Amino acid sequence: MKIIALALLLLQSQDWIEKSNHYTNLLLDVSKKYNPEEASSEGLAEYDTKISVPTLANSEAERRETEAVLATLKAAAKTETDKNVSEDLSILIKRTEYELHSDDYARENLVPALNPARFVYQGLRPLLDDQSVEARRPAAVIRLKEYAGQAAGFRAITEVMQQRIQEQMAKPNVVYPSRQRLETELSRNAVIVAGIGDMFRKHHLTGWEDSYATLQSKLTAYDSWMRANVLPKARTDFREPPKQYALALEGVGIDIPPAQLAEMAHAAFTDMQAQMKDIAAKIAEQRHLPSSDYRDVMKALKKDQVTGDAIMPLYEGRLKQVEEIIREHHLVTLPSRPCIIRLASAAETAQSPAPHMVPPPLLHNTGQRGEFVLPLNMPGSNGKAAETYDDFTFDAAAWTLIAHEARPGHELQFDSMVEHGVSLARALFAFNSTNVEGWGLYSESIMLPYMPLEGQLVSIDYRLLRAARAFLDPELQAGKVTPEQAMTVLTRDVVTSNAMARQEVERYTLQAPGQANSYFYGYTKLIALRAETQALLGNKFNAMHFHDFLLSQGLLPPDLMRQAVLEDFVPSQR
Repeated sequence: MKIIALALLLLQSQDWIEKSNHYTNLLLDVSKKYNPEEASSEGLAEYDTKISVPTLANSEAERRETEAVLATLKAAAKTETDKNVSEDLSILIKRTEYELHSDDYARENLVPALNPARFVYQGLRPLLDDQSVEARRPAAVIRLKEYAGQAAGFRAITEVMQQRIQEQMAKPNVVYPSRQRLETELSRNAVIVAGIGDMFRKHHLTGWEDSYATLQSKLTAYDSWMRANVLPKARTDFREPPKQYALALEGVGIDIPPAQLAEMAHAAFTDMQAQMKDIAAKIAEQRHLPSSDYRDVMKALKKDQVTGDAIMPLYEGRLKQVEEIIREHHLVTLPSRPCIIRLASAAETAQSPAPHMVPPPLLHNTGQRGEFVLPLNMPGSNGKAAETYDDFTFDAAAWTLIAHEARPGHELQFDSMVEHGVSLARALFAFNSTNVEGWGLYSESIMLPYMPLEGQLVSIDYRLLRAARAFLDPELQAGKVTPEQAMTVLTRDVVTSNAMARQEVERYTLQAPGQANSYFYGYTKLIALRAETQALLGNKFNAMHFHDFLLSQGLLPPDLMRQAVLEDFVPSQR
């Protein structure tokens, strides 16, 4: 009888997911048509030789089709009776309305900082990734010709983007990108363009050289045009208009005012410093260090740097230790497959100069898995030499980085969705930084009690960084602190390297204002949800069951995740 009941439950689960996916595919069909690189990155090989052409006409056509789908989704939401499908419809509607609203604001107010070098690199990388199917890689040659404007019916991507910028510049009272952002991106494009050629050479493809040379010349000319025509008009203040910053916060899943978030983060920062003080005193006593100040103890731990060929064995060995702890203490269910960790290339570091997870395709996965990527140096800018990180390559740091980016963090989070299946709405359209990074930081916290003292100190220091982000980012945008003051907080109190602090401040001011706040906010939501669940279940609370349930829900927003826990998980445990 139990087997029959389980089979019926699985069938019901498949039914609602199939129904939900029908609605999601209406939006995906529009996205595939106008953004084929994204479809290709999700495993749809039929889009491998197609590229986005971001002209104004295409943008308007995509908008009309999206609005038509939105009307269909809203009509369906009024009559839908299945709770899960109804939740997914709300995710789809909310995300689509946000995207349209953001598009309205950008069209009316902004001159975009379009960067074709990054655009091309991101469009080619899924085809030339080490995990990509070899038979798909030659399509990158065709895509490269299209980007270069050498294929019939295609203009060079540089010409298309230059035209879009000129169209926006012709409008009255538009806001230009910040000078700092433009100068920083332009200074790093050479590394990215070189990385494009490196990818083709690595996989021994042929017939790409002429298109690459042509595109390289056009990208150089584009950057020169930007320096001559856009850079002189760029705003000297990095701060975004309040409306633009509010949209950024909404886009990453933050639904409280930035001043309230900053107040919460300041209080948490002070509390974490007190925790670090106690742990640092114990480490100083054990190691006979001259100072027990947590800052000095962190600096002492950072001296234990691991370089060259020893880096990967350190992280691979630490992963095994973490997995043993997870199994021994029943923290979450682990898969049998191995986790992938690798070092970044120079171009990848220029694109994303912090440790990060490269998610697997969530739509049409053919066996690809997520990858934990470690960058090793900060790209130089404006003629300055590259700076070196000491934040990721010392022994004690490996504990918390494994927990956040690998297991039980993002690698498990993303690959669980691929292996066990969740609705497309929860895998793709609920995807925002609060949902994703909240789990990553929460994963560090559940591992912390089982780390050695050195690992605990570094782990809380990394959590201190996330709290610092949640008050520095909004206070920089509000003009309450300067970039120099933010650098001081990071290098002095969070004990980051200059390279890490510079990358962080660039993140808050130039690359992605608002995004860094999401780690702390998502973490606070999950901690509060766990406390509420434990209070309801008492001694029936099981951490492994709770964590497995959270992962099974995909990337639900905090409010819907809480609803699922209270309505489904808690009754099931009782």
